[in-house]
Amino acid sequence: MNKDLRKAVIAGNWKMNKNPEQTKILLGEVAPLVANAKCDVVACVPFLDLPAALEAAKGTNIQIGAQNCHWEESGAYTGEIAANMLTSIGVTYVIIGHSERRTYFGETDETVNKRIRAALNAGLTVILCVGETLEQREQGITEELVALQTKIALLGVTKEELSRVIIAYEPIWAIGTGRTATAEQAGEVCGAIRKVIAALYDKQAAEAFTIQYGGSMNAKNADELLTQTDVDGGLIGGASLKAADFAEIIRAATEG
Repeated sequence: MNKDLRKAVIAGNWKMNKNPEQTKILLGEVAPLVANAKCDVVACVPFLDLPAALEAAKGTNIQIGAQNCHWEESGAYTGEIAANMLTSIGVTYVIIGHSERRTYFGETDETVNKRIRAALNAGLTVILCVGETLEQREQGITEELVALQTKIALLGVTKEELSRVIIAYEPIWAIGTGRTATAEQAGEVCGAIRKVIAALYDKQAAEAFTIQYGGSMNAKNADELLTQTDVDGGLIGGASLKAADFAEIIRAATEG
């Protein structure tokens, strides 16, 4: 991390876990543990839990995010949620392009771009997920693939809007598997993403740009991962569902 140049952000991705009452309990446990964090703290919860999360986060330094949004403001899109619906209740962050959305629900680089456009138009801060499969890593195309995902996702995004975009590098082979990229692997790919941002915009924009690592970051490996210059935080899955573990990761980001 280099907090002199850019903000550190630790965001929890709760995925499809917790009901509203459990949401209140967990955030109630997390809040006092992270009150002195010197990084941004975000909890991205299921749609159903957003009102409960927003209520529980009042008066704390925890910001609330959603896990997806649609590219249209309204219409015949059963089961979808528009970005302006999220902002209307106070949501400030949204995850877009998570590998589970790409794998299970037909998300493509093009639809990721459309969702980002809608989210930015609505005033949300976007956490854009990019990453490769194990097969793609073994083929030696990680950097090319991640660059392609990044370039397509950011089509039409201005330098000014870029300040409301974070990229989370999540190697698909490390998500929910217990396997983690080494600190050096994570730092290398995050550094490559920063070079893409510099090429698309400029060096100043790249140096100010926050890049997270996701993919089984936990309380035990957070310190090492966050020592990497180009790793500015984490998008945390399973560990974000345990107050003590999530707080330990935030401690690592605060002290790093």
